[in-house]
Amino acid sequence: MDSGTQTLARYKMFIGGQWVDSASGQTFESENPFSSETWALIPRGNAEDVDRACKAAHKALTTGDWPKLTATQRGALLRKLGDILATKAKALAEIEVRDNGKLIAEMAAQCAYVPQWYYYFGGLCDKIEGAVIPIDKPQTFNYTRHEPVGVVACIVPWNSPLLLATWKLAPALAAGNTVVIKPSEFTSASTLEFMKAFEEAGFPPGVVNVVTGFGADVASLATHPLVAKVAFTGSDATGARIYSDAAKSLKRVSLELGGKSPNIVFDDANIENAVKGVISGIFAATGQTCIAGSRLLVQRSIHDQFVEKLVALGKTARMGDPMSYDTQVGPVTTRPQYQKVLDYIDIAKKEGCVTVLGGGKATRPECGKGWFVEPTVFTGVRNAMRIAQEEVFGPVLSVIPFADEEEAIAIGNDVVYGLAAGVWTQDMRRSLLMAEKLQAGTVWINTYRAVSYLSPFGGYKRSGIGRESGQEMIKEYMQTKSVWISTATEVPNPFVLR
Repeated sequence: MDSGTQTLARYKMFIGGQWVDSASGQTFESENPFSSETWALIPRGNAEDVDRACKAAHKALTTGDWPKLTATQRGALLRKLGDILATKAKALAEIEVRDNGKLIAEMAAQCAYVPQWYYYFGGLCDKIEGAVIPIDKPQTFNYTRHEPVGVVACIVPWNSPLLLATWKLAPALAAGNTVVIKPSEFTSASTLEFMKAFEEAGFPPGVVNVVTGFGADVASLATHPLVAKVAFTGSDATGARIYSDAAKSLKRVSLELGGKSPNIVFDDANIENAVKGVISGIFAATGQTCIAGSRLLVQRSIHDQFVEKLVALGKTARMGDPMSYDTQVGPVTTRPQYQKVLDYIDIAKKEGCVTVLGGGKATRPECGKGWFVEPTVFTGVRNAMRIAQEEVFGPVLSVIPFADEEEAIAIGNDVVYGLAAGVWTQDMRRSLLMAEKLQAGTVWINTYRAVSYLSPFGGYKRSGIGRESGQEMIKEYMQTKSVWISTATEVPNPFVLR
């Protein structure tokens, strides 16, 4: 990054180990959600840029120094990268806040946690073993080996760019693949800054590449003939299009998509803890997470009491500058998303929902010119309503009462998504039952929003395909080859299949 006119930061793309302008020379603006002002210029890539990035990645995979490294050497390089990222965590967090408006407290914690994925998968590199198979054919030796799938396209959203890129990058690189990253056009700066760590670590040119631009301009990434796999995080609508495009050339895909997660509170729960967990599940990150607990299911016997406590705590939320560690709710990341959240609030009101907290734009002085929405809670919600069925991706909570376990499970599963769910209860039998019956890739009991490099993450139903993180996930980026060796001294009848 260097300083340009009007103090705007000016970035270049990272392709083949070089910092380059877009092929067209065009740029686009990146806005700060808190000030609503342009702060950076990003290269506007197109199909030509995609092509040169994919060719650079393919060259690195086939004729460069990358495939010459042993698995142990790859692991050492990934762990070195983790060390470098640990020193850059604060600076990267500040760029993410400027670009996407999420709280510095959360971004700093995320960026400090990111190195753990590179340590973990770096350590896993030389632990992926094939097998010798006691085959049923005489005088025949058979074994398997796991090999990289090839060039991986990583398409990353705007809410947590570096963390979600890392969920794909770490296992993809550990498996020996090369990568082309396409960050969101709304939050490209931190990913480009991220590449400096790869340079410093000494990754061979072309192993990791970044193409920036608008989706329509660089859509060819999902169909490029040199791309073997597409790893995408984003909305289910976009994921479905990518899935369809990738299928035309039979590319592998992993998709981490939307959610409409239920946060379920039973009458035996620790109420104070549950209230905090529900607040964290929907208002942290301004509700802009795929795992947001946007549907609060409360047992009828405690409904009014719980809502009263929830609203009381929600009213204390400190809004304002996301760069301040005292701020608890920041702005919505993009102008279009800001309007979308406000539109859904209007839809809920027209559906007959009762606003018990917030319900519109935040006009507090501390919010300045930013794209702020008041933390909003609706009661009187029926699960069939749009506000309970469609992903808002903002600080909007729908409260739905239930009578018993059976009804909680029925309501919880009655959406097209299945990414996550929360359950608040002191009953172990009930905890195990809910964990079994809820159709979700992650179920949290008496906690919410916990993730780790050690545990697989992904969704059921329209929430996605495949998993990220955890030991087994490296195989999402590998393919298995079966090798047969005959030890016979004479070839048997060539006309008979052995």
